[in-house]
Amino acid sequence: MTDNSLQGIKAPHNAVLEDRHHLTLSGVKDVDTFDEESISLVTELGDLTIKGADLHISRLSLEMGEMAVDGEISALVYSETQKPKEGSIFSRMFR
Repeated sequence: MTDNSLQGIKAPHNAVLEDRHHLTLSGVKDVDTFDEESISLVTELGDLTIKGADLHISRLSLEMGEMAVDGEISALVYSETQKPKEGSIFSRMFR
């Protein structure tokens, strides 16, 4: 069995939403926070926030990068990952 992280190959990221009540995700790297109204997680393509009501993580496998969420899903919001800055503002001013 080969490990994608060792080879530098990203796993595919897919999101399948069925009837706004069941969400299946792949390419999940980590879950930051979760409650009944929002779930914040890290995917292969950046941070993802799932918003809704009565949200429940019904399946999670970080080894496989898969996750399933049930509940009333109202939004999927992706955030760009922040690029690291080249130093403090003072170090950039006094180059």
